[in-house]
Amino acid sequence: MRNPTKMGLQIAAVLAVSAMALTGCNNAEVTPNSSSGSATFDPSTVAKDDALIAMLPAALKDKATLDVGSDTSYEPAEFLAADGQTPIGYDVDLAKAIGAVLGKKVDVHTSEFSTILPSLGSKYDLGISSFTITPERSKAVNFVSYFNAGVLWAVQKGNPKGISLDDLCGKKVGVQTGTVEEDPDVSDRSKACVAAGKPAIEIISLKNQTDVTTRLVSGSIDAMSADSPIIKNALQKTGDSLETLGDLYDAAQQGIAIAKDDTVFAGVVEKVLNKLMADGVYTQILKDWNNDEGAIAKAVLNPTASN
Repeated sequence: MRNPTKMGLQIAAVLAVSAMALTGCNNAEVTPNSSSGSATFDPSTVAKDDALIAMLPAALKDKATLDVGSDTSYEPAEFLAADGQTPIGYDVDLAKAIGAVLGKKVDVHTSEFSTILPSLGSKYDLGISSFTITPERSKAVNFVSYFNAGVLWAVQKGNPKGISLDDLCGKKVGVQTGTVEEDPDVSDRSKACVAAGKPAIEIISLKNQTDVTTRLVSGSIDAMSADSPIIKNALQKTGDSLETLGDLYDAAQQGIAIAKDDTVFAGVVEKVLNKLMADGVYTQILKDWNNDEGAIAKAVLNPTASN
């Protein structure tokens, strides 16, 4: 996945960016977009669970607010509303629902994606930012599975540059820094190009996914790769500017991250998520954001990670 001050895409703004690209301007920011999905969820409708609250570790029992690290440039999972400050998205709503069950408020902090996991335990209680559960990440933190997503690619509408997933050598590919799309997927593809005596892929790694999308719309990169919900959302918000390239692949579980030494809290989060699933709150949140196809049947603490 994916950041600080950038927000979701708005069709009019992206079309404006496309026009600016004709004059060589391809670093323009995308205007924020708000979504009605967040307004449909009210955490006060979720009852707290005293039994689960009693299971919390001592350090969290008296803490009024859960601090959550999230890279809010990954619409529709987590992004900023039109005010440029308020985090919204299905991950944000799930965080609020978890807090409600535990009788706590939730403060979602906009954070650079690559800094969230190292900050668990010291700065954040939870990391909720579309983290794909990988073996490497699982060595560093606890994960509770909550969503399924795959890798999907996009190019400009009509694929005017004739981009093929079978031959990306020498092409400019945009990814968000720190994502599995960047490494191992695109980086491995690039190594294969070099091994075959072909030019390496020019990997354009940016901190904000919105910036990657903007560059693709402007034509300054040839293709982009991201989690499937993000690509599908980008296609919707950019109107007729983009299309998918190839099919979804490498479907994998995403997880809510908790500090490695905080196994007690990780176990509580697993129970809370399964309660939200049983109560229907979890599914309704995903439906509100048109992403219920990524729903899973059961949350699992530290499931087997995808390679």
